[in-house]
Amino acid sequence: MGYNTYFTDALNRLHDERRYRVFAHLERLAGRFPRAIHHTPDGPRDVIVWCSNDYLGMGQHPKVIGAMVETATRMGAGAGGTRNIAGNNHPLVLLEQELADLHGKEAGLVFTSGYVSNDAGISTIAKLLPNCLILSDALNHNSMITGVRNAGTDKMVWRHNDVEHLEDLLKKAGKERAKLIVFEGLYSMDGDVSPIGKICDLAEKYNAMTYIDEVHAVGMYGARGGGQAEHQGEMARIDVIEATLAKAFGCLGGYITGSRALVDAVRSYAPGFIFTTALPPAVCAAATAAIKHLKTSTWERERHQDRAAQVKAVLSTAGLPVMPTDTHIVPVFVGDAEKCKAATDMLLEEHGIYIQPINYPTVPVGTERLRITPSPYHEDALIHELAEALVDVWERLQLPLKPTNAIAAE
Repeated sequence: MGYNTYFTDALNRLHDERRYRVFAHLERLAGRFPRAIHHTPDGPRDVIVWCSNDYLGMGQHPKVIGAMVETATRMGAGAGGTRNIAGNNHPLVLLEQELADLHGKEAGLVFTSGYVSNDAGISTIAKLLPNCLILSDALNHNSMITGVRNAGTDKMVWRHNDVEHLEDLLKKAGKERAKLIVFEGLYSMDGDVSPIGKICDLAEKYNAMTYIDEVHAVGMYGARGGGQAEHQGEMARIDVIEATLAKAFGCLGGYITGSRALVDAVRSYAPGFIFTTALPPAVCAAATAAIKHLKTSTWERERHQDRAAQVKAVLSTAGLPVMPTDTHIVPVFVGDAEKCKAATDMLLEEHGIYIQPINYPTVPVGTERLRITPSPYHEDALIHELAEALVDVWERLQLPLKPTNAIAAE
């Protein structure tokens, strides 16, 4: 039987639907971010990265690199296995304490990725609650959707950020039934934030638990980088705060924080935690260094917000269709999958600018876009070069630009 035929057919379908993903071969350079080397068939080329989730450049911070190198030299490369087999390595214990402190919770639990922490966290919590109903925001990340699905409990999807719809569903469920509201603090494709206080009000009114994903907000918002929940003054009212170590903290891993009993129950029951190797000590030490630094340093957050505002202003002035957001996410609307991919290819090959296309299924068909993520290290000159390159690509692909008089009227 020619099994490879099935795989080839599946790949062909992706090509036909213009959804086949091609990954650029990049070499990041510590100390030179956002500059990188693009390895091409014609040899290496310098490029500027405009879509990294290392939002604050902490992956190259001397404190973070120093902690990683020192710990690897002292403790070795790997963790030695699962925590059930190899025990808790000391930097991992310190990291979980640091995370609990960051979010004002009793305990924290680290997983190998943010995807795993959402899948394992949501599914395990819901399974442990009797007859649990999960209420999930319509734009939740795939990892949250997977966690909801793997819980195997009843679920209802509420319209994105629509607290009136959420209340209708809560009311129908009744106060006596166990309920878990799962949502994000900041939605990375549209760059909008959730009304955390209103969601908490409803949770308290209808006796529901709250679970927030702060993956794109942790380290970025709040006085100490606790995320949108801290920024909106609602952190203490959230039952479970989940986030990542791989974005603003520049490392690897995901985690949940919450009450000691809840975190211990997830630790004891979640297969995604029990049966996987722990994060290496060096990674844990590096993440701890990043968290400690961002708890006290505001320069990165302030500079980052300044850069994001500058990018939005320059691109909008150039007539580019910047989708409005109040956060650091800068989506530029394309609305066509083929042209979205063509735009990013032209930017990379002709302008030395690396931005990945955002197409279906990440966003709905017809809402394809470029998702630009400035960092504190994107200088004014790079921003203006980006705008010039985008205008060139837009004109050549015959994508619509706003006329100058329309811009002035705004």
